[in-house]
Amino acid sequence: MKIRNKNNYPEEDRKIARFAKALGHPARIAILRHLSAAGPSCFNDISKEIPLADSTVSQHLTELRSAGIIQGSFEAPKVIYTINHKNWKLLRKYFKEFTRTGNTKKDETQ
Repeated sequence: MKIRNKNNYPEEDRKIARFAKALGHPARIAILRHLSAAGPSCFNDISKEIPLADSTVSQHLTELRSAGIIQGSFEAPKVIYTINHKNWKLLRKYFKEFTRTGNTKKDETQ
């Protein structure tokens, strides 16, 4: 089957690609490391840890949030960011299955 546009890919493949794209920048990895170590954090806490302009940190948070890797909850007057553990678990499952599937021939020859 020849795939002509992104909507013809299986939903799982589109989700994997979305997660991978969101993880594709070192600043986003740094944000995730911060949230993993510090727990729920407001923007100011995160921006102090990332050596970038606040507007750039905001863009990275938006990318992670739109991919569903993090979530934000409004606690007046701040937004508190956390890792979305449900989607993080799904991301880990997808990548684990992906790598296991990719090693089938190698595993059979050993």
